[in-house]
Amino acid sequence: MNKRTFIRLFAGVTASPVISPLLAWASKDKLKNWAGNLEYSTDRLYFANSLEQVRSYVKKENKLKVLGTRHCFNNIADSKDNFLSLKPIDEVVALEPEAHTVTVDAGMTYGQLCPLLHSKGFALHNLASLPHISIAGAISTATHGSGEKNGNLATAVSAIEIVTAAGEEVKLSRQQDGEAFLGAVVGLGALGVITKVALDIQPTFMMRQYVYENLPLSEVKNHFDAIESSGYSVSLFTDWQNQRINEVWIKSRVEEGQAFDATPEFFGAKRATKNLHPIAELSAENCTEQMGVAGPWYERLPHFRMGFTPSAGKELQSEYFVPRRYAVEAILAIERLRHQVSPHLMISEIRAIAADNLWLSPCYEQPCVTIHFTCKQDWPAVKKLLPVIEKELAPFDARPHWGKLFTMSPAELKYRYKKLPDFIQLSKKFDPQGKFRNEFLSTNIFSS
Repeated sequence: MNKRTFIRLFAGVTASPVISPLLAWASKDKLKNWAGNLEYSTDRLYFANSLEQVRSYVKKENKLKVLGTRHCFNNIADSKDNFLSLKPIDEVVALEPEAHTVTVDAGMTYGQLCPLLHSKGFALHNLASLPHISIAGAISTATHGSGEKNGNLATAVSAIEIVTAAGEEVKLSRQQDGEAFLGAVVGLGALGVITKVALDIQPTFMMRQYVYENLPLSEVKNHFDAIESSGYSVSLFTDWQNQRINEVWIKSRVEEGQAFDATPEFFGAKRATKNLHPIAELSAENCTEQMGVAGPWYERLPHFRMGFTPSAGKELQSEYFVPRRYAVEAILAIERLRHQVSPHLMISEIRAIAADNLWLSPCYEQPCVTIHFTCKQDWPAVKKLLPVIEKELAPFDARPHWGKLFTMSPAELKYRYKKLPDFIQLSKKFDPQGKFRNEFLSTNIFSS
């Protein structure tokens, strides 16, 4: 199949009714992020339609940030000066079966790419809870997905192309550029404008998803490793009440030796008899299919379906990565805060992610468990709560999700990321004058 045929097929996918609701949503309210909790500091937004336009715009402007699908809850992507959007640049550049890679434009979302990959017999190793997010944005913030043997989404990157502050195009690859590549993939938007990404692919696969209700916390304490290893991807949802995990979502591959044996009970939890939303009171209509119904990987790995508004909508999210060896201690520590957390909480999710070697990945050289908080949209209250959570997790060297809300100090971040000095030097090589820096980066990364 030649490139022209491949791109034409891709265009047919993006025009389908499954994708169009997202495009309609994304065209609204350019001044706020997806959740509506953050109003951006400028409305100057330039849409580039080609690499040449990207390079020209970057050369021309003194300060700018790239604005993706706006799923970050903090100001990591904010700008007081100019925004550049690559949303119109969203084609598949090349599918290379022999190299086991697909190269895509940076404006593409996972929801656009995955159906096409599957139709050609291929898959990605992992996906986040939402398929709506852009590929470039997800890898830049080490957005992760789930599965104790699965690295975050950035670990699939085999090559990356960046337009530097000088408007020059630089390509870095895992095979040829060693440490510079490992530093650039989770780049937080500090190095330049990502224009293309090459991702590792594998043969496509089918999955089933089962949900269990009311897992006793004592079982988590005594059998955490067995619970997390029960499926390809496992998520624990809890409101931290009644010494229990409200829901366990187990996603398993259908292949022999990997399929999950969906017995009526799972460590004391009962198998659900209908599809459920992570927040039990909400409709499961926008969630991916459960009840053991087999489906393609991209329709089971995310929690939410592409054609629907993601998650709960108005919310605030925070998340902390804890080294796997401290998982149970950290979970029990948060459980002890239940009376402080619960009044502000919609739901928490606990997941496992494999170790990697990407400099600013929270899983750098350590497998992790994440404790995620979806809170009510009351920032004054959440702002007071986060230091309490962070203090409780401090003994476990917790690292915050780069794209979510946290109050951890720059000094603490520097202590937890031993490659941060190397990253600063790398970013200065790509952007010596700080063209891509903003308040978030200046405070959390480049402060002395």
